[in-house]
Amino acid sequence: MRKYMITEKNIKQLVDEQLEGTDRFLVALKVSSSNDIQVFIDADSAVTIDHCVELSRHIEGNLDRDTEDFELKVMSSGADRPFSMLRQYQKHIGKKVDVLTNDEKKIIGTLLEVDEKKIKLLEEKTVTRGKSKKTIIGDEITIPMEEVKRTKVVITF
Repeated sequence: MRKYMITEKNIKQLVDEQLEGTDRFLVALKVSSSNDIQVFIDADSAVTIDHCVELSRHIEGNLDRDTEDFELKVMSSGADRPFSMLRQYQKHIGKKVDVLTNDEKKIIGTLLEVDEKKIKLLEEKTVTRGKSKKTIIGDEITIPMEEVKRTKVVITF
């Protein structure tokens, strides 16, 4: 088994090897100067703890602690993290999302369509009358991708 140096490129190669042929994909990767490695993955279906453990073992098995010490964390991208790639937007079509635009406007709505250039939402607005709040469905709106600061899925219980 070949041992790799700890670089983002080498860690990405190990992640890609392990995730090939699955519906899981790399969302973010950070390697600090002190070899603190953080790997965030997502999936078209779901990411389980077993998926994270499996990937962690694959990466660890290809690094040599005797050469370079490191700390490794493999995590699901999680619903609290903003989307960072088109595939995450596509996964959430039909779901409620919270979009923050570059001018700090917050828009909540159902994600209808997405491509590299824009996202389309069916906007939801909350109207307050006295002590009661009511959510009403607004218009379909299109937001250019370059105007999107961040997008997160809205978790409802």
